[in-house]
Formats: sequence, C-alpha cells, structure tokens
Amino acid sequence: MLYLYGMEKEDWIGLAYLQERVKDSISEAFPDLVWVRAEISEVKNHPSGHCYLTLIEKDEDGNYIKAKASAIIWASTFRLLRPYFETTTGASLSIGMNILVRAQVQYSELYGMSLVVTDIDPSFTVGGLEIERQKTIARLKDEGMFDMNRSLSLAKIPRRFAVISSETAAGYRDFMKQLHENEYGYSFETELFPALMQGTDCPVSIIEALENVASDVERFDAVLILRGGGGATDLVCFDDYDLAANVAQFPLPVLTGIGHDHDYHVIDMVAYCNVKTPTALADFIIDLHSQEEYCLQSLVTRLQLSLKSKIHAQESVLQQFKVRLRNAIGMKTLVALTKLDQMEHAINSVNPQVLLKKGYTLVLKNGRIVDSINDINEHDEIKVLLKDGGVEAQVTRVEKNRDEKE
Repeated sequence: MLYLYGMEKEDWIGLAYLQERVKDSISEAFPDLVWVRAEISEVKNHPSGHCYLTLIEKDEDGNYIKAKASAIIWASTFRLLRPYFETTTGASLSIGMNILVRAQVQYSELYGMSLVVTDIDPSFTVGGLEIERQKTIARLKDEGMFDMNRSLSLAKIPRRFAVISSETAAGYRDFMKQLHENEYGYSFETELFPALMQGTDCPVSIIEALENVASDVERFDAVLILRGGGGATDLVCFDDYDLAANVAQFPLPVLTGIGHDHDYHVIDMVAYCNVKTPTALADFIIDLHSQEEYCLQSLVTRLQLSLKSKIHAQESVLQQFKVRLRNAIGMKTLVALTKLDQMEHAINSVNPQVLLKKGYTLVLKNGRIVDSINDINEHDEIKVLLKDGGVEAQVTRVEKNRDEKE
C-alpha cells in the first residue's frame, strides 16, 4: 500500500502504467461477454447508426446512483437489435428504462471503462408480468371481446353513475369533490359500490361490484371505476383477464380513471373510455355537459337568428302586400268614382230640373208627366212646368201632328 508521506521516488508509478494494469485486470476478469443489468440514464442515436447509452445502477430505494458506465451499440448490431426489441416491448430504448444487455467489457486509457453491447433481452424489460399482460390482450382480441364495451352508446348527457372504488381512497374523494362541486352547477347522481382496489382479491371484488350494478342496470347511465396512483405492483390487478372480460362485456359503458398519467392497464383498453386519473374522469363528464350546453346555446342562437330572419322576411312580404293592397284599393276606388261620375252624368242628363234649365217644359196631368198627345183631352186640367215656375191651364183644343193623324 502506498502512502502520501515518507514515500521513496521509486515507489511512484505513471498514470499510463496504472491504466494498463487496470485494463489488463479487466481483460483477465471479464475475458468473455457478460450480461449486465442497468437503467438507462441517457440515450443518443448517432446519424451514423450507432447508439450511445449511459447506464446507471441505483440503490434499492432509488435515492442515489451506485454505479455509472458508458455503453455503445455499433450500427451493424443496432440495426438487428432495435426492431426486435421495439416489436417485443412496444417501446424504444428510453431514459428510465431497465434493460439487460450482453456486452464486452473494455477499458481505454483515454476514455475509461465502457461496454460494447452485442445483445439485449427484451423479456427482461417487458418483465414476466408484462408478458402475461400481452397474452391477456391477445386473448381478449382473439375471443372478440376487446372492443365490445366501446361499441355501446353513452348518453349525451349522462347523469347517473355507479361508482366502483374504495370509500377511503383519496382518488375517490377527489373525484366526488371535482364532480359535485363543479363550477357550472351541474347536478349528478352517484352511488358507490365499494370494492378492493389493489391486491390479489381486487379483481374478484370489482367483479362482484359489477354484478351488483348489473342487477339494477336501468338506474344508471354508466359505470365508473376509480383508483388513484400507486406502484406498478399495486396496479397489476387491473390487468387481470377475468376482470377485463367482465368490463368488456358489461351492458353499460364503463369509464375508468386509474393510476397516474403514465399508467395504462388492460381494463383501460377494453373500457368504453379511459382517462388518466379520477379527477380527470370528473372533468371528462363535466365537459360532456358543458359541450352539450354549448351546443344547445348555439342552437338557440341559430333559432333566434333564423326566427328574426323569417320575421323580417314576413314583414317585408306584409309590407309589399300592404302596398299592393293600397294600390288595388286606390285603383278600385278610382274606377268606382269614375263610374259614379258617369252615373251622375247619366242621371243629370235625364233630370227634369236640368231639362227645364235648358229651356224645355214639362206637362203634368194629375201629377204625372204627360209624354203623348194621346193622353190629353179637351177640357183636361194640366200643369206646365218651366225653369222658373209652373202654369196651371185648361185644355181648349188638342192638336195632333200630321204623322199621328195619318
């Protein structure tokens, strides 16, 4: 062991020599490829096709980094590993992902230790639970149940909800507060059907709650399954096949709000609709009502505008009718007045007074106009009317026209 003080000159070694010894030691310790488990803290895809990784290992509580190393997947290898890994896991290499790689340990005097990755085990990343999850998804699809609940129709304004959750869960309390204390004042009916929301008994408990809802299904518009966030192992129950099959086949739309933003479970996939959290589900329901209210308000506005337009059009038609009616009445009045003038003229033309004023005379016998000489005899009393008076006389002689005599 070397000491900093009291050391002889020949006890020092050069850095290059030191790193050569380290390199030799690593080569001797790891002559073959080794499987290394680590977490990705950085990933860079180079334009040349190489993939550069920074790998770390944390303590059991994940509070600090215990180890760190650089790794590289050469382009020729990455072209083969990448599609297989992404197809199997459904994801690309990303920060925070746990991976199991087969690598050659190498050491450079300039760059230190690094790992040259030759293989990646995607089943480690996916994990045993994820493999079972993928099998469950495939089975539901093969059996034709995967899209059954989504084929149902949700009421445009759903108000009556059967809520499946734990009464003491924070997520349930947050949901109730968000829904019933909404800023719009919308009213909702909710009934809790308690169930275990984690653990091995969780699927059976939720299935029992679904059966209780199904016994009185007409009372509800939809079923809500709520649970706040938790660890990955706490939420594994929501990938259960029997639970997913019951949700998929349920006669009412099932809406889920389970876990945090990054959680996505099998029952979320088969449900009519899923959102990330219980409060987000409350917001989703409120938004349905808000959108419908907006549509109704828009409809009322359109109806009002349409009604105003129709009233304006009718007023225009009425005004035109009034003008035509006024013109027609004026024309008829003019025709009537013209006829009246003609009648007055005709009457005046035969009016005795008019004739008398023109110099004519009228002969009356016994108060009646005499228009023929044959109606007058000698000694008859007659009255002759002139324009300015009358004369009473006695006929002394009747003389007929020559034509009348013949």
